[in-house]
Amino acid sequence: MLITADRVLTGTGTNTGTDAGAATETGSGWDMGACVENGAVLIDGGKIAAVGTHDEIRRVAEPGVRHIAHTGTLMPGLIDSHVHLIFDGSTDPVAGLRDTDEVLLDQMRGRAQELLRAGVTTARDLGDRNGLAFRVAAETADGRLAGPRVLAAGTPATPPGGHCHFLGGEVAGEKQVRDLVRRNADAGAAVIKVMTSGGGLTKDGPRSWQSQFSREELHALVDEAHAAGLPVAAHAHGADAITEAVRAGVQTLEHCTWMTESGFDLRADVLRRIVDEGIAVGLTVSPHWRMLPQVFGEERAATMFDQIRQMADAGANLVLGTDAGVQRTGFDGLPGALSFYAHIGIPNARILAMATHRAARTLGLADVTGRIAPGLSADLLLVDGDPLADLEALRKVRTVVAAGRVSGE
Repeated sequence: MLITADRVLTGTGTNTGTDAGAATETGSGWDMGACVENGAVLIDGGKIAAVGTHDEIRRVAEPGVRHIAHTGTLMPGLIDSHVHLIFDGSTDPVAGLRDTDEVLLDQMRGRAQELLRAGVTTARDLGDRNGLAFRVAAETADGRLAGPRVLAAGTPATPPGGHCHFLGGEVAGEKQVRDLVRRNADAGAAVIKVMTSGGGLTKDGPRSWQSQFSREELHALVDEAHAAGLPVAAHAHGADAITEAVRAGVQTLEHCTWMTESGFDLRADVLRRIVDEGIAVGLTVSPHWRMLPQVFGEERAATMFDQIRQMADAGANLVLGTDAGVQRTGFDGLPGALSFYAHIGIPNARILAMATHRAARTLGLADVTGRIAPGLSADLLLVDGDPLADLEALRKVRTVVAAGRVSGE
């Protein structure tokens, strides 16, 4: 298959083709990378075979190859690093768990397809029930289900009565913590999820700022995960929970809102360690972020926004997620959520990198996806307009290609 477009955003940071270089990487790996004007991508067997200008790629393409011609932008598919396929995004997503596993599984398939239609070709599912997300991941991987690549955590670890205890991951003590990690690893987990603090989704559990695990339990969980070759994603709203998760050696901090009982406390020494040790900050911004001042109050929302700006300015590796599935957060929201980062002053080229090749690198997929380069999976997004100039172009999806398969066919 041959795809041509007015511009191809490769995300490689190197000039590709004679007209490349309209947008180049800074050298730090932060920005979107090279742009090939009048570009083309050749796909063979689900992989990218070649990238260049129209003329260059047409010369190497087989006669009669299928051709998709587009007048907008071709770019890597988006990566949502934090979703929950088990939840329905309603005002009470926990209520939906009353359904049977088979009903939930069918609903999760539909949500995976919704992600794909929005341009998401890779998603990290950070907590489900009874391994249902593993089944969705297997179905999308072998082509039975049209959906994104799914990296699933399985059952998240939480103490008895803790945040998301209703997903079945209640553990107490180092032995139970290690046992849960091993069960998830044996079931095919790509990452281990731990609830190091409370959260708003659990009405009867600890508050978001409260820590949930002892230092010994948290270190045991990370040790067991690393022994299995798996990274750890820590749900961490509280400043104390963030601090302990960093000390334990987790790979990503989800939410990372620095909450305390009385407000917020972004700790400069902990942030420096996050940056120095390459711990990723998994931000979860809803497409409805403009409503936050109404929900939290103007001053509180302004502090939350400023903390994200401070982390970005400090050089933290920010990766983007939506927390799709939680209250009022659907599975088509990543394009709309990206406008938040522009609002706080992050350039579009960097935002696009955060949603593509930076996320792929963080999730251990740098050699699989996130860029348009020969040998990588053909995970591609065709949109009208130019997202480097206007992120609203990401809402104008024309075609999504996942592992070489055109969505909807």
